[in-house]
Amino acid sequence: MTVSPGFLLLANGRLLVPADEMTGLLRHVAAVWLQATDRGEADHDPATVLALATSLMEVADLIDAECIALLPPGEGPSKDAPG
Repeated sequence: MTVSPGFLLLANGRLLVPADEMTGLLRHVAAVWLQATDRGEADHDPATVLALATSLMEVADLIDAECIALLPPGEGPSKDAPG
């Protein structure tokens, strides 16, 4: 089985990551933080964790919105799509 990474490393050292993978990662990290706090597995202030998780989700939403704005007309999310 061949697995190719979902990112590109450019010659100048910059890393390009597909936006959907980045937003998924941000949302996943936020969810893990919240779950660990809810379960008492992390010794962190719940209000601080909530604020940080909310910030990560807002960044993910902003990235999604910016990407949608770059799509040509008619290629954005469908009005009939669930969500």
